[in-house]
Amino acid sequence: MPRVASACLPEGSGDRVDPGQAAFDRARRLTLAVDYKRVFGQARRSSDNLLLVLACDNNLPRARLGMAIARNKIPRACARNRVKRLIRESFRHHQQDLIGLDLVVLARTNLTHTDNQALFQSLARHWQRQQRLKSRPAASE
Repeated sequence: MPRVASACLPEGSGDRVDPGQAAFDRARRLTLAVDYKRVFGQARRSSDNLLLVLACDNNLPRARLGMAIARNKIPRACARNRVKRLIRESFRHHQQDLIGLDLVVLARTNLTHTDNQALFQSLARHWQRQQRLKSRPAASE
């Protein structure tokens, strides 16, 4: 029998999206350097001791996510991939609340020993902050 990995969010982490709508296809990713530059240049920031989340309006009917997880912050590839998987999973479950935003998530510290629950809670707080800040102009404007 094939083994299947579980991709469930921890309890109380905001899982309220129909799985069919929780896709993470190419249209929901930042793929171009110009998009990253725009987010870095016009960002509304949200940070804590684990992550820095930058966001700006994208005038699209969906949210898009980019990640800049530096090797000097998380040296081991398997740990970096775990963090990126968790960020994508959290984003999938909150993307309906973030429509119209381009977001970039950066690691502020080595998250190798941070448990999944703490990372999900941090991301949920960042998504809520960015949703609240969405109606405000960015600091550079």
